[in-house]
Amino acid sequence: MTATSENEQVRIFDTTLRDGEQSPGASMTLGEKLQIAEILDDMGVDIIEAGFPIASNGDFEAVSEIAKRSKNSVIAGLARAIHADIDRCGEAVKHAGKGRIHTFVSTSPIHLKFQMNKNEEQVLEIITDTVTRSRNLIDDVEWSAMDATRTPIDYLCRCVEAAIKCGATTINLPDTVGYATPDEYKAMFEQIRERVPNSDQAIFSVHCHNDLGLAVANSLAGVAGGARQIECTINGLGERAGNAALEEIVMAIRTRGDVLPYVTQIDPQFMVRASKMVAGASGFAVQYNKAIVGKNAFAHESGIHQDGMLKNAETYEIMRPEDVGVKATSLVMGKHSGRHAFRDKLKELGFELGDNALQDAFRRFKDLADRKKHVYDEDIEALVEDEISVLGESTKVIALTVIAGTGGPQKAILTMDVNGQHITKEATGDGPVDATFNAIKAIVPHEANLSLYQVHAVTEGTDAQAEVSVRLESGGRIATGKGADTDTLVASARAYVSAMNKLALRQQTGNPGALAAV
Repeated sequence: MTATSENEQVRIFDTTLRDGEQSPGASMTLGEKLQIAEILDDMGVDIIEAGFPIASNGDFEAVSEIAKRSKNSVIAGLARAIHADIDRCGEAVKHAGKGRIHTFVSTSPIHLKFQMNKNEEQVLEIITDTVTRSRNLIDDVEWSAMDATRTPIDYLCRCVEAAIKCGATTINLPDTVGYATPDEYKAMFEQIRERVPNSDQAIFSVHCHNDLGLAVANSLAGVAGGARQIECTINGLGERAGNAALEEIVMAIRTRGDVLPYVTQIDPQFMVRASKMVAGASGFAVQYNKAIVGKNAFAHESGIHQDGMLKNAETYEIMRPEDVGVKATSLVMGKHSGRHAFRDKLKELGFELGDNALQDAFRRFKDLADRKKHVYDEDIEALVEDEISVLGESTKVIALTVIAGTGGPQKAILTMDVNGQHITKEATGDGPVDATFNAIKAIVPHEANLSLYQVHAVTEGTDAQAEVSVRLESGGRIATGKGADTDTLVASARAYVSAMNKLALRQQTGNPGALAAV
């Protein structure tokens, strides 16, 4: 959308790949990050925060590769107020057509006393030093005051003035712990912009966490207070209770232009596709009643609601489902559908697969169609996302047989491909799932603990595909895997192996230092 004199442009800064990935268990592979970055770029996101380059070689590689591939978006990397962080970040984003260094430091009394062990004057010196260093590397520098909403306003004004004086072009005042209320957050921006003499030389940004369920409301309040950049994530993914949800921010502005006189350049028709992609990569399923992108967001069961919808959709829908990428109708695919129809259906659902991946997905679709009477869009999405999740994995499930019943104990016979070698083991357990997971451990011994096992049906009926999420923890690292199949045990095995592969990858690349939650 194009800004007018009545509707001011608001920049959308997406941090799904940085703050979103810091959700425990939401670690993504390089391939998944590249796919998500591509759809964010196509969607019209102004700034993509692609990662934290100093955190690991994998994060550096992801930021660098995204920077090389970006077509329109500014590519940002996060850096603590440390020279090594800033230099590493500058190295990663230099490949972008438009790059940004995003550096931050704590400013609240509680952070200065207990986390940094610094006084106010020392932090001001750090701001001057690190923003200057960043600006010497790149023209586009964002500075954030971590825990801004619990920082005394007089000191916050001094920090902002110093950052702008040293060359910061964007000033982010985050509600790091989700503490503020909308009125407080709006007032903070109004005071800062009024009291800081050089405030007109920078764009102000909001970054809100959802600990009290106020992230979206606070973000919009900050814009009302003069901010013109909103930091958010797909599905509201993020540390603790998450961040402000991009889809909710954008559609609130788009739908309520009468009281929110702003515009963004986001194409909302990408939203559902992006939501599903992030959910699949992170292993964090979208709740059915999630605003905008949830399965029930445009569903109506009440007889009164259905009657109104049949007469005029606007009686109970304030947005059109097709505006956010929801298909009003669903073409049912079956075992007689051909490869061409399957390819068209994938394109309609937002998937572009290469020839080999398409062939594998089509084979699995045919297998699924032989087992199911109807194959719905949701089935195909789960099937393809499961296929994508195992691409490039060194360990895969080949075959599984489970013997179960009231007599017990249950037994699983499992064949896996481990680095090209087929290995078969059998194991018993307290139930068929436990036996299956014990068989995996027999083939690939490890010490990871299972911290989450979750199953839900993709569609209705007794022949529905099961989609399983598994979360493993080991040595302070967490990884989540997903698997889908009409056989819940097969889906469980695939999900467990996917999580195991991701965990092994994280342990190989390492992850020095705790990631910061701005």
